[in-house]
Amino acid sequence: MTDPETVPPEQIPDGDSDPGQLEDALGGALREAQLRTKDGHIPRVAILVYNDAHADTRVLKTAATLREAGCEVRILAVARERAGYPEGSETLPNGVQIVRLPEFQLARSAPWLADAYRWVLARLRRVAGAEEPATSTTSTHPTSPPTEPTGTPAPAVAAKPVGALLDVWLRTYRTVSLAIYWRAAISDGVAFHPDVIHANDGNTLAPAMRIARHTGAAIVYDAHELWRRRNVRPRPVAPHVEHLLERLGIRRAAAVITVSPSIATWLHRTYRLRRRPQLVRNIPPAAPVPDPATGVLRERAGLAATDQVIAYGGRITTSRGIEETIDALAHLPVHVHLVLLGYGEEDYLAVVRRRAAEAGVSDRVHLVGAVASHEVATALADADVSVVYVRPTCLSYEFSLPNKLFESIHAGLPIVAADLPDTKTVVTEHGVGAVFSVTGGAEDLAAAIERVLADPEPFREAAQAAARELTWEGEARVLLGEYERVLAGVRT
Repeated sequence: MTDPETVPPEQIPDGDSDPGQLEDALGGALREAQLRTKDGHIPRVAILVYNDAHADTRVLKTAATLREAGCEVRILAVARERAGYPEGSETLPNGVQIVRLPEFQLARSAPWLADAYRWVLARLRRVAGAEEPATSTTSTHPTSPPTEPTGTPAPAVAAKPVGALLDVWLRTYRTVSLAIYWRAAISDGVAFHPDVIHANDGNTLAPAMRIARHTGAAIVYDAHELWRRRNVRPRPVAPHVEHLLERLGIRRAAAVITVSPSIATWLHRTYRLRRRPQLVRNIPPAAPVPDPATGVLRERAGLAATDQVIAYGGRITTSRGIEETIDALAHLPVHVHLVLLGYGEEDYLAVVRRRAAEAGVSDRVHLVGAVASHEVATALADADVSVVYVRPTCLSYEFSLPNKLFESIHAGLPIVAADLPDTKTVVTEHGVGAVFSVTGGAEDLAAAIERVLADPEPFREAAQAAARELTWEGEARVLLGEYERVLAGVRT
């Protein structure tokens, strides 16, 4: 099993987030759609996002599109000093301003609490022993705003008092971190005095509503996922608060956009909206489909031209079908290999290695590291097929349209995808590959891969055609249409 060199996650953008390339890709194609307010002045747009924004492809593409359309755009994000994104202001080459607001740093604010945190974490690890790691991709460093943990902790760990203590600690820490962002975002947002507040996900709706109250700005709610049904551990109070905030925020919004048809339908029905949320999918900008000769997977994995390559591109973590694909590999010929392109936490990489060993395919599973975001499609191009498999462990995942689906299409690859509703629709309507049942087991996945590998050229040609049709430029026109409505004073 080949392994990558260790690469810090902060150096691995996830998706097509290179600002210079994005500016070139838009290339002025949308400049004719110049937005103005009702009184004719240049609109100011405050984009709220609870991350450092450097690799949030959807946020960066949205900001670039609005800037190209003549808006003054400020992204209110969170500083992450350890990742190289400190507090302060940064102006991108396209004129978009990113203001990174103060992060909650426990080590700086209360050093003794940071020491206590490290002690508890070390104690938990000792108690856990050889147990499986929690199903989580959460950073637990006390100086970084942690994301929400996913899945369910290992029962043996969760049952321990020290595990319960750590869980309470993390919940409190996340709440304080979010509250600090809200306070700073409100202060900066009110001072900026925007015409429109673009709120990304449910955790930015509270400050968006407060800014709107003080400035009279309109709100555009951008649901990157099904916020209330996302993959998080059971929480006793937070779901009720989130329900209230999203219900208030979405009814206050002048427009609602989202990433998949199923999420749009759910939001429309659940909140009884007068108008269905508009679909703005997270698709890469238009670019020539790369030549397979430019791919790097075979070289990095040390594979021959006669080997067949199943590609996985993206973050290497749980609920992405990696373990199931390894199981399927055991049912495929020995010249078929799985190559994983992306960054993963060492705890989960150990799970991948162990699963490969148990399936007897260690020599056919290759971890080859990551590439810069704008190189993903090119890097994948020499694969034979791409597996797109998000396990539907929550409703948000079931309704997702994964970025890697569109990245694989833009790489010109045949697709084997799980039969989730929106993913299946894209694959079948464009004829880019085969779908398999998520309940069918490894044999069903292996059979779908074999069908595609037996005659891949029709699917490759279909993917190349789909890549010309499915572009961010097309999605951007929908986005700008919503902004025209909002700036004209038309409400959802």
